[in-house]
Amino acid sequence: MTTEKIDGVSVTTKASVYFDGKCVSHGITFPDGTKKSVGVILPATLTFNTGAPEIMEGVGGSCEYKLDGTDTWVKSGAGEQFSVPGNSKFDIRVTEAYHYICHFG
Repeated sequence: MTTEKIDGVSVTTKASVYFDGKCVSHGITFPDGTKKSVGVILPATLTFNTGAPEIMEGVGGSCEYKLDGTDTWVKSGAGEQFSVPGNSKFDIRVTEAYHYICHFG
């Protein structure tokens, strides 16, 4: 199931812009203090570093990702998710806009 709407959250109105605009996201905070980000990655191949573990939930478009230490690209699309360990990195390859929710921790 794809998340289409998130109610009852506080939104950081200033966008976080990475990789010369290829990734743009906004932070959201839930009433219990849980933080996530919602954003879009435009066509590119990028490498992200993680501090906390992350779950990437696709809500539109698709991507291919490769976790640190592997050579395998895995496809992920809307309604699907993938997990990235903390203190790690992953490569993501996007050929169409990939809309996501990043769940931290």
